[in-house]
Amino acid sequence: MALSIRQLKYFTAVAEVGRISQAAVQLNISQSAVTTAVRELEEMVSQQLFERHSHGVELTSAGRRFLSHAYAVLAAADAAERMPVEATSVKGTLTIAASYTVLGYFLPHHLQRFAQLHPHIQVKVHEAIREDIEEGLIMQRYDMGVLITSNVALHDLSFETFFGSQRRLWVPSKHPLLDKAEVTLADVSLEPYVMLTVDEAAATALKYWSKTPYRPNILLRTSSVEAARSTVANGMGVSILSDMVYRPWSLEGKRIETINLRDDIPTMNIGLGWRQGVDYTPAMAAFRNYFQQQFLDPTSARSGRSRP
Repeated sequence: MALSIRQLKYFTAVAEVGRISQAAVQLNISQSAVTTAVRELEEMVSQQLFERHSHGVELTSAGRRFLSHAYAVLAAADAAERMPVEATSVKGTLTIAASYTVLGYFLPHHLQRFAQLHPHIQVKVHEAIREDIEEGLIMQRYDMGVLITSNVALHDLSFETFFGSQRRLWVPSKHPLLDKAEVTLADVSLEPYVMLTVDEAAATALKYWSKTPYRPNILLRTSSVEAARSTVANGMGVSILSDMVYRPWSLEGKRIETINLRDDIPTMNIGLGWRQGVDYTPAMAAFRNYFQQQFLDPTSARSGRSRP
């Protein structure tokens, strides 16, 4: 039996959500098709990839190793499908700035793809907080900024949003809230809460909490996504964070589950910013066109998706 991309997609979907039924819903296929694909993979590698429980499934140690290989194969297949027909002739230098979260969890993949498509454009990247990115765009120290556009404050900037990364509740494996049919901020307020502070995450969180009579029971404030991830995975608290920074496993190899909240939680919007009225260089136009094709083109396989 030959390994297929389809099997790997089904396997990674199950690994990420921890439930075969939920993976089937996301993939818009039957549950039996997902079950069959996972069983075929386990027979192929002669190892059990998941442990089955009443609340869902968890990767075995062999499953975690296989997941790394699956991601690598899927990434390579995606790159092959999107291989440019020919190199562009656009030349120039492009100076961009990006915030911590964008640079850490979104941009590197796209910089690599842009470099493949435009080998004659030299891109210089600076990490900065949102206020410094805005000021740098106004003063033209940066040509463009890749940032959380929902936080942009200055009116002298133009910006274009490419996608919104959904925010969900992160909980450790086997958390009691996983068994509830519906979870709200009222439920979350009863749990110890991990408040992420980087990139104005705390200010954003308090805005949507303030629309309710509830408040988070803050256990930890941290600027580190990995600290938040590990704290949740180790059962010390819960957090509401975006899909863009979600990974199903902590650094210690402990599982993190996500729950859709009934409340209206805003997405984390990512896009490009630039100074109003600036003369567009060919390099700037190429950079903007790349993201438009990736996220706004309805024929793109990545349209609206945040995962690299």
